[in-house]
Amino acid sequence: MSAEMRIHSGTVRVFVYGSLLPGMSNHGVIEPYVRASEPGRVRGRLIDCGPYPALLLDGNRLVRGMWMEVAREGLPALDALEEFLGIEEENDYERVWIRDADHPAVSGWVYVWTEPRGLPEAQGDWWPDVWADKR
Repeated sequence: MSAEMRIHSGTVRVFVYGSLLPGMSNHGVIEPYVRASEPGRVRGRLIDCGPYPALLLDGNRLVRGMWMEVAREGLPALDALEEFLGIEEENDYERVWIRDADHPAVSGWVYVWTEPRGLPEAQGDWWPDVWADKR
């Protein structure tokens, strides 16, 4: 769906890569708002924060996840979960616009960290596999 069509349909595209994925601990936050989803990859690397990951943008690595078409009214719930208070605020995650690594016409919001905060890189590019190995 083009950006213009999403505006008229009242949805926004969000790339999810961690606890918001189906079967993961926070999927219930996004699930009521999801209108469609498809797999994707973005340039970055996962940071292992324990029960959830953070994404660091990195042009040399790829992270797998899902592009989700989310009803616009769901964005505040996602912002609250990710502790994104707004531009130029002290946020836990920043919400930035990103393009799919394989299909540049696909783009949307993603929540990222700007630094690893002393935490280790996750050993993989797909959080459900990393999480399963930890358990």
